[in-house]
Amino acid sequence: MKKHTKVLVICQHYWPETFRVTDLSEGFVEYGYKVDVLCGIPNYPAGKFFKGYGLFNKRKQTHNGVNIIRVPEIPRGKNTNFRIALNYLSFTFFAIFYIPKLYRQHYDRIFVYELSPVFMILPGIILAKLQKIKLYVYVCDFWPHSLFSIIDIKNKFLRKIITKNSYWYYRQADGIMAVFKGIQTRLVKNVGISKEKTLYTPQAAEKFYEKPVYDKALKKRFEDKFKIVFAGNINPAQSFETILAAAEILKKKNYNKICFIIVGDGMSRKWLEAEVKKLGLDEYFSFEGLKPTERIPAYQTIADLLVVALSKSKLFEYGIPAKVQSYMASGKPIVGAMDGEAQKLINESGCGYCVSSGDSKGLAKAIEKLINMSTSERSIMGNKGRKYHFMHFERDYNLKRVVEFVFNNNRIDDKEYDY
Repeated sequence: MKKHTKVLVICQHYWPETFRVTDLSEGFVEYGYKVDVLCGIPNYPAGKFFKGYGLFNKRKQTHNGVNIIRVPEIPRGKNTNFRIALNYLSFTFFAIFYIPKLYRQHYDRIFVYELSPVFMILPGIILAKLQKIKLYVYVCDFWPHSLFSIIDIKNKFLRKIITKNSYWYYRQADGIMAVFKGIQTRLVKNVGISKEKTLYTPQAAEKFYEKPVYDKALKKRFEDKFKIVFAGNINPAQSFETILAAAEILKKKNYNKICFIIVGDGMSRKWLEAEVKKLGLDEYFSFEGLKPTERIPAYQTIADLLVVALSKSKLFEYGIPAKVQSYMASGKPIVGAMDGEAQKLINESGCGYCVSSGDSKGLAKAIEKLINMSTSERSIMGNKGRKYHFMHFERDYNLKRVVEFVFNNNRIDDKEYDY
């Protein structure tokens, strides 16, 4: 392996925003590579710049061996469609102006961690072509399907144009990684990329999720409750309507010791808090706000079970939410309301119960089953998920696969699910 290879990682979101591109970049440093990150100014998901950051503050930083270069951008504000679009466009627009300076750095690889939007890849394409170096793209949000799942564009001609444009970005890559098997399949069948240029590699949970964190004060706060933890972004993709309806059913059955502990923030948080009050479920919910990812294991440690629910969408049918992998690493049982691969994973691995998207009655029944289990029975169920995590989703193994693919042109075959 060539040491001191210099790589530019491009992603609009980076530490202290909680995306796994941070752990992946730091993983490259662990392998001896020099890493620069071109990213935006942290403002996700709340929509305003994090404390201490701004257009004139902390535009250059070094964190855990990674050099961070922050591009000006328009923050997401109140997360309206208009402001989100401005946020997307502003990052790509301003990032292009950094290309002349980045060109002088003589990178050996360009690595784009592609969340929405797909044109986040554009600065990487331009720089890779100018420097005549290889471009690798790690696809988390597959466009335009990710876009169409949020915005229902009915005009067939417009959909065709957007699809053709999106696929063009993917075709510019020398290698392309997919966080879901379904994305890899579409890249090959729909986009027309040869399978040898693709690699399925899941969003491996950071190693700190594998270790319990004992927080006496946190445990004391909820010691008389049956603790159901949700950790992640609070947005329309998460079907909190289903969770709320399940909570109402459990309330009617007099399960008074339940507490849904919601750790996170996002564009739907105010709506969710208002709905909780409207439905008279205040005593059943605790909103903890946005926490550093390193803090999440403390909540998972006190949890009796972990919950995840997704809105019904074809996009979600072939993917597994990253939080499910974090949940499995913690060794706690999971209840979910999702379709497709995620439902299959939870049910067939034996780490919990998962019903269909929107099935609030089924979700309530699943929670009730776990409430009525003994602690040891729940522990056995959670440990099945933890075992599966180490077999398929473990961070170091999947980091090695990414490094081999990107830097050494060595494609390590995917591990198929073997429930």
